[in-house]
Amino acid sequence: MKAQAPSPALPRGRLSEDLAALIVGIALVALALGATWLGRPTGAAAEAEFPKGWPTPLSALIDKPQTWGDSPREALFDKRGRNLALPIGLGVAWVTAVAAAGAALAGGRVARVVPGSVVLGLLAGLAYLLAAQKVIHFYNLEYPLWALAVGILIGNTVGVPRLFAPAMNGEFLIKTGLVVFGAEVLFGRLLELGLPGVMTSWVVTPIVLVVTYWFGVHVLRIPSRSLCMVVSADMSVCGVSAAIAVGAACRAKKEELTLAISLSLLFTVAMMVAMPPFIRWVGMDEIVGGAWLGGTIDATGAVVAAGEALGKEAGAVAATVKMIQNSMIGVIAFAVAVYWSGWVERDGAERHGSLAAEAWRRFPKFILGFLLLSAVCSWIFSSSSAGAHLVDGTITGFTSRLRGWLFCAAFVCMGLQTNARELAPVLASGRPLVLYVCGQLLNLVLTLGMASLTFGWLFRKVVEP
Repeated sequence: MKAQAPSPALPRGRLSEDLAALIVGIALVALALGATWLGRPTGAAAEAEFPKGWPTPLSALIDKPQTWGDSPREALFDKRGRNLALPIGLGVAWVTAVAAAGAALAGGRVARVVPGSVVLGLLAGLAYLLAAQKVIHFYNLEYPLWALAVGILIGNTVGVPRLFAPAMNGEFLIKTGLVVFGAEVLFGRLLELGLPGVMTSWVVTPIVLVVTYWFGVHVLRIPSRSLCMVVSADMSVCGVSAAIAVGAACRAKKEELTLAISLSLLFTVAMMVAMPPFIRWVGMDEIVGGAWLGGTIDATGAVVAAGEALGKEAGAVAATVKMIQNSMIGVIAFAVAVYWSGWVERDGAERHGSLAAEAWRRFPKFILGFLLLSAVCSWIFSSSSAGAHLVDGTITGFTSRLRGWLFCAAFVCMGLQTNARELAPVLASGRPLVLYVCGQLLNLVLTLGMASLTFGWLFRKVVEP
């Protein structure tokens, strides 16, 4: 693979996509924190009244379809019977507003982006609606799978009309969503499990990633190294988020990201269903089992569901181990950028500048926003009980919902831009599937060994409830 030429300089007044996503993501989290603080309840008993965080006024401005059984109309009402039609509709508006802000910062024409962004938002709502059906929800077939399916179906049949083409920038939406996600990765919670959680996540994960990538390139001989890398990162780190971050560092094709994410989602469902009964059947300690789940199942939601099937403490351990893995996104993305610029795309060609400069050019800058928000929100969270209530309320009431809408719309866009004809030969070879299965088997074995060593023996007294 030939070394890439330096990126052309952007016209004055225009920002790169990464920098635009960083600015928009930070602005959204700052807005949410400010709104939650200004709308916080007062009184001595306020914190005791809301143990899971202060309610934020912004929660009334965004929501998603709820679980439904016989009629999709049920999705418009929450468990208390409140009509959510307006907040769900505003979810589409938030997607459109974020896309418009990105276009404005990049020097594009906002009016050209709005129609397509509205359509993306509506299709994201459809994907959410499909995922919320009671039977589908029970098996945890989450919205990314449906968003990709809807996008691929439309993109490879009727196609994308020219009017909507300017809005087909799912990468910006998902980068912004990842920046917002930084507010949810709180160092204080990651350190609750201390050394056993860190060892289970930070030791096993890079080993699995490197070995799986090597296996795909040198044993399976998959032609695309970027495909090997995104599959390895998706499977070993934290699923979709890691695939997107690493895909940006190694310049993976949209078809490769779609394939990696699809494999991840399908195996996540299978593992979420199969692993808890297996853990009980073999009589494994629940705490060790929770750590095993957290280190191997890709999606955070599936980890929580599988962990809680074992018990409350196992669920807490599983979720925390997964969050510790999530915190590795920035480090892994930077390491991949260094490796790609220094070795994969060098091929004897003269590098443009030093290795450090080339790695920095390739490094996805939006990750800096993720790290900054993680550090700031962690500091606020640990500063006082009021700070903890502020951050918790902001996350549960707004940022996690907004992130979900941005991700869902981005996956629809990714599906719309995926060429099924280009994807078919890769799928037919079966090698990406073999790569994922072999990598996940290695992940299961090593994570179980480390979880047994740390949670089951060395630090057992520390993690006992």
